Amino acid sequence: QVQLVESGGGLVQPGGSLRLSCEASGTICNIRAMGWFRQAPGKQREFVAQISSVGVSNYVDSVRGRFTISKDSAKNTVLQMNSLKPEDAAVYYCNYRTCADEYWGQGTQVTVAS
Repeated sequence: QVQLVESGGGLVQPGGSLRLSCEASGTICNIRAMGWFRQAPGKQREFVAQISSVGVSNYVDSVRGRFTISKDSAKNTVLQMNSLKPEDAAVYYCNYRTCADEYWGQGTQVTVAS
């Protein structure tokens, strides 16, 4: 059974930084992409960033230049978030697409407030 566990969320002031991690456990076949999504209260879940199996990354326009996605290991991914804004506040979910299925973590709360 594959499980994804996010960590690193919390409360930060505007302009601050947070580093989110996603650790996978279980046997995962051929991860094709690791990504992050977020969902703010009353809004739909939205794509934030993704990194492919060959290291190509892409971002939603609102975070490009402030957030960086990377691979911490073959099964773990990190989202470095800098210059955080109040509109970045949301529950952040990691998402893996593999040769067999798609997996989601349980989410980690990011709050941006002074």
